Amino acid sequence: MIQTSAHPLWEKLGKVPLFIDGAMGTLLQENGLGAGDIPELWNLSRPEVLYQIHSDYLKAGCDILEANTFGANRIKLHGMADTEEVIRAAISIAKKAASDCGRPALVAMDIGPTGKLLKPMGELPFDEAAAAFGEAARIGQESGADLILIETMSDTLEMKAAVIGCKENSTLPVFASMIFDEKGKLLTGGDIAAAAALLTQLGVDAIGINCGLGPEQMVKLLPTLRAHTDLPLFVNPNAGLPRRMGGKTVYDVFPPRFAACMADLIREGAWVVGGCCGTTPAHIREMVRVCSSLPLSPLPQNNETIVSSYAKTVSFGAVPLLIGERINPTGKKKLKQALRDHDIDYLLREAVTQQENGADILDVNVGLPEIDEKATMCEVIDQLQSVTDLPLQIDTSSPEVMEAALRRYNGVALVNSVNGKEEVMHAIFPLVKKYGGVVIALTLDEEGIPETAEGRLRIAEKILKTADSYGIPRKNLVVDALTMTISTGKEAANVTLETISRLHKQGIYTSLGVSNVSFGLPQREIINSMFFTMALQNGLSAAIMNPNSAGMMNAYRSYLALTGLDENCSRYIAHYSAVPTAAPAPANAPGKEISLAQSIIRGLKESAYAAAAADVKEKPALDVIREELVPALDTVGKDYETGKLYLPQLLMSAEAAKAAFEALKNAMQASGDTAQVEKGTIVLATVQGDIHDIGKNIVKVLLQNYSFHVLDLGKDVPPQTVVDAVVQNHVQLCGLSALMTTTVENMARTIELLHEQAPWCKIVVGGAVLNAEYAAMIHADHYAKDAMETVRYAETIFS
Repeated sequence: MIQTSAHPLWEKLGKVPLFIDGAMGTLLQENGLGAGDIPELWNLSRPEVLYQIHSDYLKAGCDILEANTFGANRIKLHGMADTEEVIRAAISIAKKAASDCGRPALVAMDIGPTGKLLKPMGELPFDEAAAAFGEAARIGQESGADLILIETMSDTLEMKAAVIGCKENSTLPVFASMIFDEKGKLLTGGDIAAAAALLTQLGVDAIGINCGLGPEQMVKLLPTLRAHTDLPLFVNPNAGLPRRMGGKTVYDVFPPRFAACMADLIREGAWVVGGCCGTTPAHIREMVRVCSSLPLSPLPQNNETIVSSYAKTVSFGAVPLLIGERINPTGKKKLKQALRDHDIDYLLREAVTQQENGADILDVNVGLPEIDEKATMCEVIDQLQSVTDLPLQIDTSSPEVMEAALRRYNGVALVNSVNGKEEVMHAIFPLVKKYGGVVIALTLDEEGIPETAEGRLRIAEKILKTADSYGIPRKNLVVDALTMTISTGKEAANVTLETISRLHKQGIYTSLGVSNVSFGLPQREIINSMFFTMALQNGLSAAIMNPNSAGMMNAYRSYLALTGLDENCSRYIAHYSAVPTAAPAPANAPGKEISLAQSIIRGLKESAYAAAAADVKEKPALDVIREELVPALDTVGKDYETGKLYLPQLLMSAEAAKAAFEALKNAMQASGDTAQVEKGTIVLATVQGDIHDIGKNIVKVLLQNYSFHVLDLGKDVPPQTVVDAVVQNHVQLCGLSALMTTTVENMARTIELLHEQAPWCKIVVGGAVLNAEYAAMIHADHYAKDAMETVRYAETIFS
């Protein structure tokens, strides 16, 4: 529970529902805020309006006021005003309204997204984002805010930057809320389970869902969120879906229906409820009337041990997990050379191959004395998370490298490792407490590796107790019983197996580096696979092993089938009926080349360039494009649309296609071939007043890689500027984007001018505040729910 100063409302949390206020932008527009105006600047120019809005929400019964600071950070204000002055004014206005209302009320420092994608998908560095959020949080606390409310985040990496920045610069409670679509997906591909796992491990005080959806849609999503965290939940839905009425944007869920849905959300586990776009004091008043006496559900006890990527969670316990060991230079000459040569593509191929062959988690170790391990580790993690959705195990003996990696890893990492040495525990556990993670605990200490199971269990218990002193629960530790080679000790394997068995009976998850058992022996795979099976029979939870090994995977699949862990033998049948012969060679096997299509599908830029350069020597560039490149992009697009691929992988595939195009263009120029490969020109713009260009930039990348020429007008683009670009270039298709409810009026105005001055031009629109019905109301020709749909529509226009 929240531990903070003596504000009386915190004592009510979990006992009775607490109520957050509703929309700010909607009411500012009613008071004259223009479609292109910056709401936060009204803290300085129109404080009386903000005071009145806060007072109206307090009179409606809200307990928590959100200060008008959603975009008050140095990245979004971008020199238009002094960040500190804007935040101090906003908190002061809200605090005065709370003081004047005659009853206790909390003031939240509201923090929204920067409007930019973080690296590697975008250009904004993680630490720059964290610093901007941290600065805002510091000023908010100094100005008297009672809590921090981070909201409307569509990217877990940006959310992580915000949480870390806030926690490093303030001691206020942190509420963190994401914006999901109706399927429970984030813009960047993450789902509710992955977001909940990350936020829970980061130690926020409450997790929520806001914006994008109405209360009826959020009622369907909340049970999933409740199932994946034991933290308090809060929900701030929109007042339904936007509609166009009388030349204005309105929302279709009125106060009575809104209040009824909010009651359903409380019954599903929410402790704190409020409103987002389109909600008004009337919505909040009715919600308070209907919901204030409802009982709250107790917090569940969540004992899952989970690691995650940005898009996928992996749980210990159900079936033994496989941790791919191939990205580790120990004993691997080619990998060592790849690290020395900075051949990141080699590591990416290893990752993709291990995933294809059945790995659940990928170990990442880049420790070589002759390279910069910290810089390389961070770069490799970024690149790996762009081509695979598997969680990663960060493997390093350096606390400095571990902190750098944990800080920017997008998910909950498996931490390899800690051991019973006091120095190591006190170096690693603070990092895990701050950044989250599940820890591999090696059963050795200052005296070495015990030769008995009893000795290893004593070390395990010492590690567990020390972790507990840092507030790290037992469920977030996985004990490695340590595999010793049988060539130097006849009882080595038996001691390890006994240790696993005894830990398993205590309910403690275990891991092993399996292949160590055969070191120094011939035909190692024979010993490895048998020892692996024996370890599984003794309760092994996770094995660090080579998933490219046919023998090891045969043992694993057979074990699952024989023990009933493979329902109806479906995994066994699926693999061996499709692969009747030996397992395929690894992607890095000698003599094996990756085709252009596979390079693009896997998102391997260097391989794509090399494959395209080779293919164009055998046939014309246009044939390569038509027969290989475009079909590969179509496969990627379909996999993205069906949820098999996520946004980072989609963008990496686009980058691989871009590299292939570059190779083909070079070849065409060298041969004097001037054939036209571009399909047509498209104008893209984020509408006036809106500085959020994440979605527009994603669309641009994909269109370019489908051979369209894009005129990108940027963000905050006046309507006439869009029209002029369309007219001057006689463009057939224009794409418009808006994220903020305060700017959709400018989208409507832009469309109106396009119809008047460029009637031949089709218009496609997108953005979090839009839907197909609203797009039709403002006379757009098409609504695209995501970037790939924009590409599909463009292909119909230029076909």
